[in-house]
Amino acid sequence: MKEQGKIFLGLAVFVLAMAITYGLWTNQSEHGIEAAGTTALFLAFALCAFIGYYLAFTARRVDSGAGDNPEAEVADDSGELGFFAPHSWQPLSLAIGGALAFLGVIFGWWLLYWSIPVILIGLFGWVFEFYRGENQNQ
Repeated sequence: MKEQGKIFLGLAVFVLAMAITYGLWTNQSEHGIEAAGTTALFLAFALCAFIGYYLAFTARRVDSGAGDNPEAEVADDSGELGFFAPHSWQPLSLAIGGALAFLGVIFGWWLLYWSIPVILIGLFGWVFEFYRGENQNQ
């Protein structure tokens, strides 16, 4: 995780430099600063900085993994990665609801009346998936 944190923090520094350069460059035109691109670049900087800080902060608290050892083999990082739901329909429901919500931005906000219930049902189903039905924990 140390290397990943360094990569994201380096990327954050690069994006910050590009955001400042872009903001100064577009400010030279007669129309003034181009706000959308400058804002997007500064938000990308913040996102990279947050992720880099989280990875660097977490790397201090956990054991170093195979990715931090330059002499490690690929097989050194094998093993269990976590628990994943084997057959869940809830991500499909969330994807359909999210697609409808984004279509609502394009075609009209009235489409959110159909997308928000689909999103809420999918989210509720995903959170409580292992509390009922055949996947219920004993």
